[in-house]
Amino acid sequence: MVFKIQHITVDSHAPYALAEFWSVVTGWPVSDQDEPGSPEVAVEPPDRALPELLFVTVPETKTVKNRLHLDLVPLTGTRDEEVDRLLAAGATLVDDRRTANGRGWVVLADPEGNEFCVEASLAERG
Repeated sequence: MVFKIQHITVDSHAPYALAEFWSVVTGWPVSDQDEPGSPEVAVEPPDRALPELLFVTVPETKTVKNRLHLDLVPLTGTRDEEVDRLLAAGATLVDDRRTANGRGWVVLADPEGNEFCVEASLAERG
């Protein structure tokens, strides 16, 4: 059997606020079916073949490193410009693995501490 991945699900204390952050990150809209206070909130990709990001309410806080994370590649601009944009949007710097030759990545965390990486952009990759 073949499957489509419907959601990438992220545990959250404040799903709507976290969805708004990830909407800024991805450029995808928060579902118009969700509202502040909803127990689960989706960020919907423009291409329905891609999985939604789904933020669901859980009572516990994140305590250890993610076992799964997203690696993001900017479609335009540079990795460094994107890192600056995401820091201004509320991400925090976890680890800087950029190298002098332009390779490497930056580990950021969203407002609830979920790590993700920003790699060199498509333009930087040539």
